[in-house]
Amino acid sequence: MFIKRNDKVKVIAGKDKGKEGEVLQAIPALDRVVVKGVNVVKKHQKPSNDNPSGGIAEVEAPIHVSNVMLIDPSNNEATRVGFKVEDGKKVRVSKKTGEII
Repeated sequence: MFIKRNDKVKVIAGKDKGKEGEVLQAIPALDRVVVKGVNVVKKHQKPSNDNPSGGIAEVEAPIHVSNVMLIDPSNNEATRVGFKVEDGKKVRVSKKTGEII
């Protein structure tokens, strides 16, 4: 998977198309990511020790990784990601600028 935690991404499909946010969690087994402020759903919670009153909480739900594009830090534009081996290490490379991400 080409997206990692703390990457800045742009949503390219779905109800939140055009929004940008930071990846809070990557779930490679399911090919999904949780992006801050994107795909916010309401979750009903029963009263518990942590939340005595219960209620309705808004949380970010995972979206499929194919619906997001990585934002290149050098020019702040969405870009496709390639991989290259440099000094024996596999690194991510921006397809737009050719720079290492």
